[in-house]
Amino acid sequence: MLPLLDINNRKIRFTDERKNHLHENHPEMRNQEKNISETLLLPDLIVQSNIDLNVELFYKFFVHSPVGSKYLCVVVKSGNDDNFIITSYFTDSIKKGKLLWKKK
Repeated sequence: MLPLLDINNRKIRFTDERKNHLHENHPEMRNQEKNISETLLLPDLIVQSNIDLNVELFYKFFVHSPVGSKYLCVVVKSGNDDNFIITSYFTDSIKKGKLLWKKK
């Protein structure tokens, strides 16, 4: 498992267990590893979760996704030099939370 990098050059772990979770529970996320990596590295915006302040939601809009024109949301848990993907999914809407970063 090679770590991915985010826009802040942090290493983000994407474990086999999390990949299997996506493939089993979100079939539309199969073969989306490239888009997940792109969303972390070149997001449209990053929002801090209102529920867990150590969780960041990276969003990038894709015109062509397996489910039409949608945002890809990559959910990352951060802390003590360990950052990892919790889940990822396509969505129409941006969750409410503190805006951490927005593409200009």
